[in-house]
Amino acid sequence: MSSSTSLITLEVNGESVSCPANSSLPQLLTQLDLNPRLIAIEYNGEILHRQYWEATIVQTGDRLEIVTIVGGGL
Repeated sequence: MSSSTSLITLEVNGESVSCPANSSLPQLLTQLDLNPRLIAIEYNGEILHRQYWEATIVQTGDRLEIVTIVGGGL
């Protein structure tokens, strides 16, 4: 990352996370090493449907709750 890249801070699952300004949600998920096919996202208190992820640019102060979907059963 170059020194000219500005960072923003947002909250992911109650923890402070920094990422480059103007990052899309999929870019943030890549930074966090999360598989997009195995998660659900609450974005600022609302469930964010997958069709909107690519167009969502994270902003300073955003709050995300990311839940990993676990398969299995008896």
